Amino acid sequence: MLATGEVKCIDEEIPFEVPKGWEWCRFSSLYLSLTDGTHSTPKYTLAGIPFISVKDISSGIIDFSNTKYISKEEHQKLSDRCHPQKGDLLLSKVGTTGIPALVTTDQEFSLFVSVALIKLTQNKFSNEFLVFMIQSPLVQEQAKENTRGVGNKNWVLSAVSKTLMVVPPLEEQKRIKNRLNIVLPYIERYSSSQDKLDLLNVNIVTYLKKSILQEAIKGKLVSQCAEEGTAKELLEQIKAEKQKLVKEGKLKKSALNDSIIFRGDDNKYYEQVGDVTRCVDEEIPFDIPNTWIWTRLSCISNIYTGNSISEAEKNSKYTRAHGRYYIGTKDVGFDNKIKYDNGISIPKQYENNFRIAPAYSVLMCIEGGSAGKKIAINNQDVCFGNKLCCFSPFVGIQKYIYYYLQSHSFIELFNLRKTGIIGGVSIVKVKEIAIPLPPINEQQRIIAQIEKLFEQLR
Repeated sequence: MLATGEVKCIDEEIPFEVPKGWEWCRFSSLYLSLTDGTHSTPKYTLAGIPFISVKDISSGIIDFSNTKYISKEEHQKLSDRCHPQKGDLLLSKVGTTGIPALVTTDQEFSLFVSVALIKLTQNKFSNEFLVFMIQSPLVQEQAKENTRGVGNKNWVLSAVSKTLMVVPPLEEQKRIKNRLNIVLPYIERYSSSQDKLDLLNVNIVTYLKKSILQEAIKGKLVSQCAEEGTAKELLEQIKAEKQKLVKEGKLKKSALNDSIIFRGDDNKYYEQVGDVTRCVDEEIPFDIPNTWIWTRLSCISNIYTGNSISEAEKNSKYTRAHGRYYIGTKDVGFDNKIKYDNGISIPKQYENNFRIAPAYSVLMCIEGGSAGKKIAINNQDVCFGNKLCCFSPFVGIQKYIYYYLQSHSFIELFNLRKTGIIGGVSIVKVKEIAIPLPPINEQQRIIAQIEKLFEQLR
């Protein structure tokens, strides 16, 4: 029945049948008054009376820990229109709408326009049950449907008052409220467990890939074959290649000063560089098969950073130019892919000013938020930026290096070496990182098994 006495059919609004003795009603029949806080921003003070907005009731309780304050005089003026008291109900009506919060304190406070104040009818409705009712899909869906505005949603008071409610008898309200207080903690725990399970399901492929890579670099993914030789033989092959590059002037002579990591009679790991030998047992995270060897990344790969380009140079010389692609950090994706055609290229006459990453090198970001996270193999010769590090193997073992750089062990060693506010690792520190090296034929079998397992995870 309308206020005019007219009877209106609302059968289409009633979403479900209710038990005998229950009633459908509008929210307006359950309260004495409905208003909202001040529509004007008051002058804030360092201390005084708390001034409550939506953010202060977002958890369903009134949180006084981070409120703004107004003077007592300002509060008294606002109280003439809107005066919250113990037993009243607050309701968010702007932004995140439909959050109820009972006033359970005698502390004085004022309200902003984003919060509605409801003075409830006594002895007709359980306040705690009303909170549950407002939190129910029945009311929340109405709050969502009846908000106005595009950006900052507003559940206007007239729409709040027309919200459809269902009213059980008072004693039944109390029994329902008591039962909900028992059941809801279990539901919350279940919901939390379900959220964790959902997160695990989302990340399970990543976790499995990390596990596969960790098993691979420990020598546990494939069996060892004596006929495939040893990693020491591979190091000798690498040494011969480096000597050749030095002779050709393509590599500095200092690159021949390799370290030799070995296990002593005391079962500890030692490193010999020239005539100096020192214990490096703390740097070795796990044991490896007898045919493998620990070495430094710098011993098996030429490692260097690229060149930066000023914005002025980029615009005047290299944008939409014809030449070799220039790859920056942004062009290496977290999906291990490279975007080559980014609009920046280095013409041939400027190539001598840039370092080049040969085709099938490994590029990794070593500075900023993407450090250690963006890794890819280039399929062509490219110039590259100074925040990228190029691993150009002396012998064709780039895929093993590529997967090692994505392993948990490497990431841990890499992160330990980060310095500075932006979080970077110097090229010197990168070169020092130890890598477990299998014989080259075993590497090929490891890579094949990794890629087979990764394919199965798609």
